[in-house]
Amino acid sequence: MSMEKIAVIGTGLVGRSWSIVFARAGREVALYDADAAAAGRARSAIAQSLSALRSAGLVADIDAIQARIRPAKSLAEALDGAVHAQEAVTERVEVKREVFRDMDSLAAPETVLASSSSTLPASAFASELAGKRRCLVAHPLNPPHLVPLVELVPAPWTDPEVVRRTKALMASVGQEPITMLKEVPGFIVNRLQVALLNEAFALVEDGCITPEDLDKSITHGLGLRWSVVGPFETIDLNAARGVKHYVEIFGAKFFELLKPRGAPRPWAEQVVQEIDQARRAVLPLAEIPSRQAWRDERLTELAALRAGSSKE
Repeated sequence: MSMEKIAVIGTGLVGRSWSIVFARAGREVALYDADAAAAGRARSAIAQSLSALRSAGLVADIDAIQARIRPAKSLAEALDGAVHAQEAVTERVEVKREVFRDMDSLAAPETVLASSSSTLPASAFASELAGKRRCLVAHPLNPPHLVPLVELVPAPWTDPEVVRRTKALMASVGQEPITMLKEVPGFIVNRLQVALLNEAFALVEDGCITPEDLDKSITHGLGLRWSVVGPFETIDLNAARGVKHYVEIFGAKFFELLKPRGAPRPWAEQVVQEIDQARRAVLPLAEIPSRQAWRDERLTELAALRAGSSKE
């Protein structure tokens, strides 16, 4: 098992989860945060997540995993000897520019510098760096220790070998990397999510369905199916002769269905208010943290189920 060192920069939800991803795969993790006390506090949250993984049978020796995650006193210490640096700071371009400037000046030339950004491409914050060819986005779905997809988004100038190394690293630690062929705003998953959200808001605004039942259409329908097969495989399996047959049957009908939608609608304030009130009726704001924990428990159970599945 490799003992390569990974630097994780930022100790929020994503940074802590990344630390688990790398440490459970045998990597040494240097966890750094500009807030000196934050990395220490993160260890207790990491311990709780590891306990949940052990209870689900997904990991065994959580003490050994935890021991591989060590707080670093400085950014230079975190980067010293690291083969890969995973930035997970706040989603503000000026902050990322500063962090990447500092990483580029401190890290060894061969260290890959990856951002966890969910919306900002590397070209937005790394274009002026001397080492910009080693920079890219490696965007996880939160929390990455339970949801394995990672979107690799190289800038136009990113060295292909950096993309290859990052893809190999992510696969080696149990993640599922996908590689974008060019930068587009929002990357892949958020663009798909926003397309669905746009239609969901419109359906509620048009009085077609309640917010509660809209959510059920995903959790008990599309989401359940898509957790096993993606949208293209779904339609391939839903017609006797595959994708072409499916499009022959439904393509024109769906095109006509989409015509009235035209340009995307703004998410109207009254609709946002209606959906928010519906959510607050079932989940007061104060209970969001406990519901987040419930979500993670369900994701842990799903991860355990998938780990025991013989077919992918």
